[in-house]
Amino acid sequence: MKPILIDFPEEIYTERLFIRKVMPGDGKVVYEAMMASINDLKPWMPWANREQTEQEVEANLRDAHAKFLTREDLRLHIFNRETGQFIGATGLHRMNWDVPKFEIGYWIDSRHSGNGYITESTKAITEFAFRELNAKRVEIRCDSKNTKSRAIPEKLRFTLEGILKNDGISADRQELRDTCIYAKIQ
Repeated sequence: MKPILIDFPEEIYTERLFIRKVMPGDGKVVYEAMMASINDLKPWMPWANREQTEQEVEANLRDAHAKFLTREDLRLHIFNRETGQFIGATGLHRMNWDVPKFEIGYWIDSRHSGNGYITESTKAITEFAFRELNAKRVEIRCDSKNTKSRAIPEKLRFTLEGILKNDGISADRQELRDTCIYAKIQ
């Protein structure tokens, strides 16, 4: 089946969260979360090191929405199930539909950090990828120095398959970095 023909549920629910595709109009809440979290995001996210307006964030999200529809990239937003409050972003990226395999990425609004929300959403998305998309491999790649990001796949019992030395550059473009590759296979 062609990826563009794969149907997705409107929302994925967990005990405390609902996770859904990026939608036009999400720019305001995402921009506010980015600004509230910018100091925590800058060391790890290259996009956090560029100044962006709310309109630029909205334009980026509309592009992400279009890519979701064509199944080129599956960016998702995480919300508190009880309050509807935006918590962070995640998604299935760098997919290879022939295998099929996916990479999970994530970031959180710092005001919600430390509550296990990213672990909970990552677990749900991993299960969704295996169950609904017939994934054979799900990866999480992160900077070896990003201990908070590394904790997620470790808690979820992903296997650390290796560390690629001098594989990337820091988000501020000042130094070479190593990349950890965690994976679950089925």
